[in-house]
Amino acid sequence: MREVRLVSRPVGMPTAENFELVEVDLPEPTDGQVLVRNHFMSVDPYMRGRMNDVKSYVPPFELGKAMEGGAVGEVVASANPALAVGDLVLHNLGWRDVALVPDKGARRIEAIEGVSLSAYLGVLGMPGLTAYVGLLDIAEFKPGDAVFVSGAAGAVGSVVGQIAKARGASRVIGSAGTASKVAWLRGIGFDAAFDYHEGPVRARLKEAAPDGIDVYFDNVGGEHLEAAISALRPYGRVAMCGAISAYNATDAPPGPNNLSLAVGKRLTLRGYIVSDHNRRMKDYLPEMSTWLAEGKVQWQETVVDGLENATEAFQGLLTGQNTGKMVVKL
Repeated sequence: MREVRLVSRPVGMPTAENFELVEVDLPEPTDGQVLVRNHFMSVDPYMRGRMNDVKSYVPPFELGKAMEGGAVGEVVASANPALAVGDLVLHNLGWRDVALVPDKGARRIEAIEGVSLSAYLGVLGMPGLTAYVGLLDIAEFKPGDAVFVSGAAGAVGSVVGQIAKARGASRVIGSAGTASKVAWLRGIGFDAAFDYHEGPVRARLKEAAPDGIDVYFDNVGGEHLEAAISALRPYGRVAMCGAISAYNATDAPPGPNNLSLAVGKRLTLRGYIVSDHNRRMKDYLPEMSTWLAEGKVQWQETVVDGLENATEAFQGLLTGQNTGKMVVKL
């Protein structure tokens, strides 16, 4: 089987030299393990942080070893009485075409007619739950709120905006990096969207939300966070999900220069990690399934073929080449 290893730690944007695609012997499962042929694997922004040798909420990737990430596939050999050959499973050993998954490391899933298995890596998986928890629990969204989402054409941001509309937002605004992404956001129900390359974010946001916003869902940080602080009304809330604008920075980026406004406006800025909220999946899946069936939520993927192209897919994710969820088909 083949696997992608991290062989050096990136400085700035990851390059091909940081990774290695190698062949290893196919193992036999024992002691509750299953051997899974992966159909799809996920690339996600959080993986960039795991490439740094720093203490965080998850350990860094080890040099010389295969990386990890969400994947869906089919059991091809089993030493686990709870999983049979042919079962479809979700697990965290992506970045390889065949995975030896430990006991309790795989969750059986059901194929849904007309829906790609890769949906379990996106709208029916971790990114979708991230959107749901961040908007409803962390930002404490209420019907009638005006919501601004940065990185809105990505796997998380696009779902955030649509959940807000489904739950009764008065207005939903999104930022994205290209005209085609802006058009897509308007097509899936955002009331306004803008390309952040076309002028200062603060000015573009003021045009899109002249009366201000109540909630900001932050995927980007930097200039976007600063603009949102200015636009937030008193008692506004910020769900701090990510800061992709700084992930490849070689110098520490400056923080918002208007953070003092949070005092007078009585703002709440709260970071979160979705894995702390896995219990909410039981609430999320039925509600999202209903929204999908009713057409209230639409989802899109950018699919890259082949494990040999997985690192290019990851680089593309960091430079905004995806619309919706970025996945690799194996």
